[in-house]
Amino acid sequence: MDFAELYDPALDSYVDEMRALNEKFNARMATRTADLTTPEGLAAARDLNALLGGVFSGGDAGARATTRSLPGTAIGLRIITPEHGSPTGLYIDIHGGGFFIGDATMSDGLNATIADAANAVVVSIDYRLAPEHPYPAPVDDCETAAVWILDNASREWGVDRFAIGGASAGGNLVAVTLQRLRDRHDAARQFVAANMQFGVYDLSGTPSQIDLGRVAFRDLYLPETPAAARKVADISPLYGDLRGMPPALFTVGTLDYLYDDSLFMAARWRAAGNETELAVYPDCIHGFTSFPAKMSRLATQRIVDFISSRVR
Repeated sequence: MDFAELYDPALDSYVDEMRALNEKFNARMATRTADLTTPEGLAAARDLNALLGGVFSGGDAGARATTRSLPGTAIGLRIITPEHGSPTGLYIDIHGGGFFIGDATMSDGLNATIADAANAVVVSIDYRLAPEHPYPAPVDDCETAAVWILDNASREWGVDRFAIGGASAGGNLVAVTLQRLRDRHDAARQFVAANMQFGVYDLSGTPSQIDLGRVAFRDLYLPETPAAARKVADISPLYGDLRGMPPALFTVGTLDYLYDDSLFMAARWRAAGNETELAVYPDCIHGFTSFPAKMSRLATQRIVDFISSRVR
């Protein structure tokens, strides 16, 4: 992680395309507001296709997925296997959505690409959502699912090499789940990679969160927890003990309201003695890896290469 050159200057040639997409996306979002305190507003916010115009569509990749539920729980697993050959590893995906929207289908396209490139089974976790199920329900579900996957992967899929990743709220849940796996199950060392895409790592508020707003999701996830009490590892992993974490790639854009979260977390991840890569993309907003742009494709390819090089 080289802070002398925060991002590759060659990326500047793709900024104009990204700015045009940002403008279209922001204009669309400006016309859509939802009162998250009402059932109707919450339902509107959760309609991702209507809200974001199919940004998260996985295309034909979803046809490859199978689903199952963990016995005795409300946790769903969405599973994509390599198109050719037997898998040699497994990647756990934790979807984003501010802890209150989204599901395991959101990353079908990327997960199918990872499955083929890494020759890995990809298991995406459908955890319970706030506000019906606030903290700690989502992270409890991720911990339960991760433990089950680690315990059963050899029998189910014949693999014993693991990576994990998530975007936005999913990045938070990845970091907290890894800390729980290390402290409660002595299992974080089983992971060879962590893919951290524009995660929210401080739910008390980083400077970029405060400056750019868009933080209503925090109160849905933590309705009874004041900001000062959110500076604990199980809520804001930036404040946790990060020793013994797997090699990680942090991906973020300079216009992301969670920009500082990734900068701070990558620095602490490395300071704790873990292998760390920080990939910063100029003039990119939150969720930019889903955009149909050259910069997005380059960022996604780096993520895929990072995971596959370690899982294989």
